[in-house]
Amino acid sequence: MTLSKSMSWTVGILATLAIAGIVHILVILSIPKNVTHSAYAKTADFGADFQFNILSEVLPGQEPLPALDPAMTHAVCRFQIEEGPVQFTASLPVPFWSIGLFDVTGQIIYSLNNRTAGSETLSMLLLSPAQLSILRENPPEDLEDLIVIETEKQEGFAILRAFVSHPTELADTKAALQNAACDLLN
Repeated sequence: MTLSKSMSWTVGILATLAIAGIVHILVILSIPKNVTHSAYAKTADFGADFQFNILSEVLPGQEPLPALDPAMTHAVCRFQIEEGPVQFTASLPVPFWSIGLFDVTGQIIYSLNNRTAGSETLSMLLLSPAQLSILRENPPEDLEDLIVIETEKQEGFAILRAFVSHPTELADTKAALQNAACDLLN
């Protein structure tokens, strides 16, 4: 009789642990579907789509977006390539700049910096495979100067970052970021 009671307790505990494990896994798997905010949604708060919007200074506990470097000045641009290819251009006379392209989930699509580009000038085109086929039939004159990025993702955002080596350079850096373009290709 004692063996039977301990056996039923063991089965009960194992059943409870199995159910708890299943519920835990289902909750973890449902989190991405139930999250109501995302970096992509948050970028709408900073300004209009298809233009770089300067983000506020990165201060502890007051970051405009997660994981931003406080030594950099940031600008963000939301885009949708279903409307057409998006061209990113900037002239950033700073020791270091980088651009990251992200999809709506915040996953990186592409990243580039001035060292890999070999220039202080950014000239990049983001388009879908179908748009690339059309572009090849009728290429723009400056195609050789563009870094062409092909993606299946239809919408996302870009973060352009510029290193500010001294506070006296902040105004010029912000002006360069403000003059950066994130436009639909004409």
